[in-house]
Amino acid sequence: MVSLVLARTVIGIIGNIIALFLFLSPLPTFVTIWKRGSVEQYSPIPYLATLVNCLVWVLYGLPVVHPGSILVITINAAGTLIELVYIILFFVFSDRKKRMKVLLVLLIELVFITVLTLLVLFIFHTHSKRSMVVGTICILFNIGMYASPLAVMNLLLFSLLILVSFMWFPINQEKLVIKTKSVEYMPLSLSVASFANGVAWTIYALLPLDPYILIPNGLGTLFGLAQLILYASFYKSTKLQKEEREGKGQVVLSDQLVTNGKECWKNDNIESGNPRAEVHGA
Repeated sequence: MVSLVLARTVIGIIGNIIALFLFLSPLPTFVTIWKRGSVEQYSPIPYLATLVNCLVWVLYGLPVVHPGSILVITINAAGTLIELVYIILFFVFSDRKKRMKVLLVLLIELVFITVLTLLVLFIFHTHSKRSMVVGTICILFNIGMYASPLAVMNLLLFSLLILVSFMWFPINQEKLVIKTKSVEYMPLSLSVASFANGVAWTIYALLPLDPYILIPNGLGTLFGLAQLILYASFYKSTKLQKEEREGKGQVVLSDQLVTNGKECWKNDNIESGNPRAEVHGA
């Protein structure tokens, strides 16, 4: 029994480390945003989705809901703080229209988590019932967050009322990748981290069995594996497309232009029709 608890703790710590890397993976994106002074075509949806996901998992890990889940609390509390920093930066460097959208979704999320917490604590009076209610919601949010790295084609306005829409993201992105034969908008580091994170927390959920952690992370492992397979399948064609585009003198997002002595940046997504969004999850 002691060895089982120790093994679960070790796996949980490893899961915390991997998930922390996953939370920090968008840092280069925000460094770019900071330097350019604009969010350009980046989407806030992944960060808002990850924030509410972390909040519900913190609630799930509380002793009054699901005792013995301190490692679930630690990583998701850290994730909450990190995502708040991202959202603040996104807010600062957005135009007024985007700011209003971010504030609206953030308000909806805060109201949701407050109402959920009150309902769980005052209506359900046993750990099993509280774990079932919060755990079921966690499954929906976690699946959505794992799927979000595949959501480049569908920059839908995040809403708590259409959580099921996250399930369309992998399908649509797979169509995009297959159609364009390009994985340019599906970062490899995020796919690897998502896969490793899913594996770690799947093992954690089996020691002992916790279906509310097992289900979303088991599916997250499959999502991560699917992304890696797609990346391996279309890596060469993506490289050839980039070389061909650069050979024709087309401007890519990372290229800097100088016009009349002033630095400016040009979006490369006009030709492809795909707004670029760096996404992540845990």
